[in-house]
Amino acid sequence: MPVTLSDEARRYIAVLDEETDVGATDCVVDDEYDRVAFVVPPGTMGQVIGPGGEHVKRLESKLGRDVEIIEGAETPDAFVANALAPAAVYNVTISENDTTVAYAEVDHDDTGVAIGKEGRNIDLARRLVERHFGIDEIELT
Repeated sequence: MPVTLSDEARRYIAVLDEETDVGATDCVVDDEYDRVAFVVPPGTMGQVIGPGGEHVKRLESKLGRDVEIIEGAETPDAFVANALAPAAVYNVTISENDTTVAYAEVDHDDTGVAIGKEGRNIDLARRLVERHFGIDEIELT
């Protein structure tokens, strides 16, 4: 699915690329929680994060916002699992009826991590999987 980026998101992607030499495939600016979430190509997480998280720290300083990095994936189930990280996701099943729902089996102890404070983590995951794979909902099991 094609992703439409705002001018602000494009500027943030340029900063990420300048800092890490990795171009993000998506950027979501979340003003409600004062954060920026980048989706990066598969296999580039380590390069983006940097040793000891130094690239993320510098990005947060430059952007004046919290920064979250999500690794992209070729399949919707893998992307759902990545979007819910660092929660341990054992299995993702996609069901297509009137709506497309991803059922994510999350470790019981990580349910809170997957949801996040005030639902911010699962809300971001839902937004990203809709943008990239047309999935309408994520339900944790």
